[in-house]
This record gives sequence, structure tokens and C-alpha cells, in this order.
Amino acid sequence: MGTWDTGPFDNDTAADFADALDDAEPEEREALIRGVLTRTVDATGYLVEAEEAVAAAALIAAQCPDSDPVGTPYGPQTPMPTFPTDLWKLSDEALARIVSDESGLASNWVDPDDERRWRAMLNRLRAVLAPPPPTIPLFDFES
Repeated sequence: MGTWDTGPFDNDTAADFADALDDAEPEEREALIRGVLTRTVDATGYLVEAEEAVAAAALIAAQCPDSDPVGTPYGPQTPMPTFPTDLWKLSDEALARIVSDESGLASNWVDPDDERRWRAMLNRLRAVLAPPPPTIPLFDFES
């Protein structure tokens, strides 16, 4: 695997996925993203498309409120369509599978600091895709 940094597109497989999205017709891009996320959620054993799923989740998260754009030269160069909001939950589920797979992508990191940065990036994406519900006080002590 050619990995050069901890971002969602900072490896050969994710960069190739970005190229495939660029090469696809605009109306095909959602299906490509939905497919890789669904296959990752439904996978048993080794998560074959984990790198692509992280990249897909980053593209979905970039369209969520309070998110950051995907700012990397290795991501897609063509504009992405507006994705339906049902992909937020699917993306979060795919990332949850990837985070919990200790023998998968996490095992690729030699430097523990790189693994921590990579996991932090995944957690930031998950926080955007599935933010915690707002807390509502049970009692109003000011009354």
C-alpha cells in the first residue's frame, strides 16, 4: 500500500478512487460512493474497500453542516453532486466498521503518532456525519 499521510485521500487506493469518480459520469458518482460504503458496512472478514470508504465518507462529510471541504490535491477534481442525507448514516456506519477493525487499516501504521492522527481524522468525520444530539436540561434551575 502506498500511504504518504493520514488524510482520507493520502494513499494510492483512495487517490485511484478519486480518479474513478472524476472519470465517471456525474449521475454515476453517487452510486460509486454508495456502493463502496454499503460493501464496507456489509463486509465480513477483511474490509477490502476500507480506503475507498474513508475517502467516500470524507466527500459526504464535506457536504454536512459545520464541515470542512476536502482540501487535497489527491481528491476528486470534478465537482461532486449534492449527495442525499441518507448517506450520512451509511458513511458513519462504514467508518465505525473501519475504526473497530484492529487488523485492518489501523495495522498499517508503523508510527503510533500517525495512527493517532489517522484515527483522529476518522473521529472528526464521524462527528460531522453523526453529531451527538443536543443536550436538553431536565430542570430549569433559573426559574
